[in-house]
Formats: sequence, C-alpha cells, structure tokens
Amino acid sequence: MTWQSGALGFAAGLLISLITSPVGVSGAVFLLPVQLSLLHVPSPGVTPTNLLFNIVAGPGALLRYRRTGELAGPLTRLLLAGTLPGVVIGACIRVFAIPGPRAFRLVVAAVLLPLGIWLIARAARPGAPDRQSLTRRTTLGLGAVVGTIGGIYGIGGGSLLGPILAGRGTPMTTIAPAALTCTFLTSIVGAATYGMLALGTDGDIAPHWALGLLCGVGGLIGGYLGARLQPRLPERALRLLLGSLAAALAVLYLSQGIR
Repeated sequence: MTWQSGALGFAAGLLISLITSPVGVSGAVFLLPVQLSLLHVPSPGVTPTNLLFNIVAGPGALLRYRRTGELAGPLTRLLLAGTLPGVVIGACIRVFAIPGPRAFRLVVAAVLLPLGIWLIARAARPGAPDRQSLTRRTTLGLGAVVGTIGGIYGIGGGSLLGPILAGRGTPMTTIAPAALTCTFLTSIVGAATYGMLALGTDGDIAPHWALGLLCGVGGLIGGYLGARLQPRLPERALRLLLGSLAAALAVLYLSQGIR
C-alpha cells in the first residue's frame, strides 16, 4: 500500500462517516466502491476490510450517542439477537458461494433503491402518517436478514436498517445509536469469522489491515463529529438525507453491476 492510498482511505473514511453517522450508517457501504474502484482491494478480502473499518470507526459516534441512553435500548437488543448469528452465516456464504463483486452490487442496488425512493417520498410529504411499527418478531427477522447481508458484503447493516425503520416511523434519534451499535458489534463477530475462515481457505479472505485501520481512524473522527451534528438537524432533514444516501448508492452500484 502506498502513502497516497493510505491518505485517500483516511480522507474517504472521515468524510463518509461525517455525513452518514447522523442517520445511523457507519459509512462502510459507501466506502466499499472506493475500496473496489480506487484502492483496488481484491474480493472477497474487501468485505473483512470493511468490517475492520466499522470496528475502528464505530466508537467515535457511539461515544457521543452514549449520552442518549439508547445504545443498550430494547431496539438495539432485539436487532442484535438477529444480526449476530446472521453475520456468521453471511460470511460463510460470501467465501464459499458468491466471491465475485458484481452479484453483490446488483443485490444491494435492488434493496436500497426502492427503500431510498420510499423514504425520500415520505420525507417530502411531512403530513403523511407513518406506518404501524414493526412487531418484535418482524424486527428480529429483519436483524437476521440484515446481519446476513452485512456478513456477505461488509456493509454493517445500518444502510438497510435505517431506511426501513425510519419508513415505519421510528425516530432517527432512536435509529442512529441502535443501528450503529449493531453495526459495531456485528462487525466484530464478522471480522472474527472471516479470520477463522482465512486459516483454512485459499484466496484473499483476510482483511487488508493497514488500509482498514487508516480508513477506520478517519471514520472514528468523522463519526464523532457527525454524531455531535445530529441533534442540530431536524427529523425531516435526517430522513431525507438517509433516503438520498440510499438511493444514490443504489444507482452507483447498479451502474457498476450492469457494466
């Protein structure tokens, strides 16, 4: 890794986390195309590298959100019950079933595009009533699905949890700390799983440590600053930002996936 690559990774991690942490997204989902297209991290090693980014960057935002008392709230506990086993399953699927990047770009685009458009439309109509909140069983199932997807693609899960929960009416002040806590703990389990799989499997499965750490340090700073910014932003602006981020990422992945 050159110093230019390291500097780019640090800057990308800082800027992305600054923008995404107020809405409960770690930023790994947006860092992924940077690693693939600009830093040329091989697949599937890019996934554990992204998980390493989440582990290093996560405490920055969580340190600020700890004051809200939501880090260990009921939503967080319920989501973790699904995401933790899901990420182990996802890591195994990633290594043994779909190691290529094209398939997962199309899958992520298919999930995020309708979610992003839906959330933007709801934010643009502030008088529209929210749908009924998800049941405990549905929330648990959502956590398992998101954990599996996060294990496959190293995106943490906040980019999926945030739009779904926000669209169902959950306040962003509740979503952000819960989603980031799940992302942080799930990433630890996911990275450990990839590490164990790398011991007995050929290929670029282990994380690229130096790059992941540099991106993570940038994310640590950006996440802390973004979490400080959140209380100053209105709920509608946060939902619109989350929907716009999801839709923009979906369009980017779709264009890359169909080439």
